[in-house]
Amino acid sequence: MFMIMMGTVVIAGIVGYLSEQTGFTHNGYLQSIIICVGGAFLFYFVRIMFGISFGPPGLDAVLSSIGALIIVPTHWRK
Repeated sequence: MFMIMMGTVVIAGIVGYLSEQTGFTHNGYLQSIIICVGGAFLFYFVRIMFGISFGPPGLDAVLSSIGALIIVPTHWRK
């Protein structure tokens, strides 16, 4: 389980970086990475506690990171 958690953090960080690099978000690199890691951690613990999953842990990490970027209201920033 520890390796899955570390992989989730790495994948979430990559998704946060790529979202800024491609222009999907305009939060700043560090902020996007923090948002993605937070969303991925949240879904990781939901997966452990309730058994809810979209598939393999890597897919869960990607989808939860993208979902966190969409849910967090950052469109007021310039």
